[in-house]
Amino acid sequence: MRTRESVDAVIKAYDIRGVVGDGIDADFVCDTGAAFARLMRGEGATVVAVGHDMRDSSPELARAFARGVTEQGLDVELLGLTSTDELYYVSGSRDCPGAMFTASHNPAKYNGIKLCRSGARPVGQSSGLGVIADDLVAGVEEFPGDAGSVTENDVLADYGAFLRSLVDLTGIRPLTVAVDAGNGMGGLTVPAVFEGLPIEIRPLYFELDGSFPNHEANPLEPANLRDLQQFVIDTGADVGLALDGDADRCFVIDEKGQPVSPSAVCAIVAERYLEKHPGAAIIHNLITSRAVPEIIGENGGRAVRTRVGHSFIKATMAEENAVFGGEHSAHYYFTEFFNADSGLLAAMHVLAALGQQDAPMSEMMARYNRYAASGELNSRLDSAAAQTERTEAVIAAFADRTENIDHLDGVTVELRDTPAWFNLRGSNTEPLLRLNVEAPTAAEVDALTEEILGIIRA
Repeated sequence: MRTRESVDAVIKAYDIRGVVGDGIDADFVCDTGAAFARLMRGEGATVVAVGHDMRDSSPELARAFARGVTEQGLDVELLGLTSTDELYYVSGSRDCPGAMFTASHNPAKYNGIKLCRSGARPVGQSSGLGVIADDLVAGVEEFPGDAGSVTENDVLADYGAFLRSLVDLTGIRPLTVAVDAGNGMGGLTVPAVFEGLPIEIRPLYFELDGSFPNHEANPLEPANLRDLQQFVIDTGADVGLALDGDADRCFVIDEKGQPVSPSAVCAIVAERYLEKHPGAAIIHNLITSRAVPEIIGENGGRAVRTRVGHSFIKATMAEENAVFGGEHSAHYYFTEFFNADSGLLAAMHVLAALGQQDAPMSEMMARYNRYAASGELNSRLDSAAAQTERTEAVIAAFADRTENIDHLDGVTVELRDTPAWFNLRGSNTEPLLRLNVEAPTAAEVDALTEEILGIIRA
């Protein structure tokens, strides 16, 4: 019998994630598959698609999950090596639930499961993970009927063709694109997606290797972008793309080797969507730049602010009938991609915009960069009480300078007589307090960051 503490340690707000052999093992995953199948059977599902990344533990865990699903009478379609957005493509196009085995950008010792309902609809803590956790603690009821079957299917070519049907890149000027796959799933999916297009791919770390021998597959950390920044310059590429381990996030590097803000990517993709869908709703999470809702409004769109996390933004996409959504963590969501996120689809929109005009990437993106930002800065505080105490101390220190404060996700403080703001929120997956700061100038960002971190880390 599992304890509530052990289950809650790996079932997070919007996925399941932990260290393999310490919370995540074949028995746990098998029972999770059974609990998920039981939940999905109640919603009328008959088959579950299961994909996995290139981590050493992923194939075994995927098959253990499939065993649990079939024990509950549902069939399983094993997709083999798959990016997360490829799994979403299958779930959306075939209207079946799905499970993706990956720990995304986490180190090699981790693994986890991203779950979705039919149509790539999210499964979060309040929309299914809580029920699964309860079943794992209580013990999953046995299914009295016949077991399901397992089939295998490679959908990579279909996935690539589908993405190409969503963004027309056939008429753009030829582009040289440097891509750092970080030894993750982009090494498999990028060649399939860009096949036959006027794009020359310069590959970096395309070998699938779940031990991540070159750097962690987490482009959010600046150190993990350095190889690509130099590679762009060395190869004379027009643009660089950095993918995370499961290839659902994409970071952009300009031709000078400088990172392009994910908020700027949100803004340019939003503009493209509003050209086709005037007045449409565009979702942005609360740590994207203030420039994003400004540009959405200037282009006649309706900006809708939401909290951080894919299950939250997907749900808001559906509620608001939005056509596009973006997060500053480089997750981008598309209405024609079942409201799910795809790093490569975002990259294709950026390449289309770049290839339809003559200016280099740095010039094209300059008008979307209106403010300076700190990026996400993490402070390790090992208890929720410590996070609350330090957050309240920061709020108190800024009380006489505060114009507005809200608690949509953590606490967001807007300062008086300036467009500067900051957000403090606890991580859903790690014992971290996360800080994001934005202000008109880098000097103002640095001053605010120093003051806030001085309180948090005192």
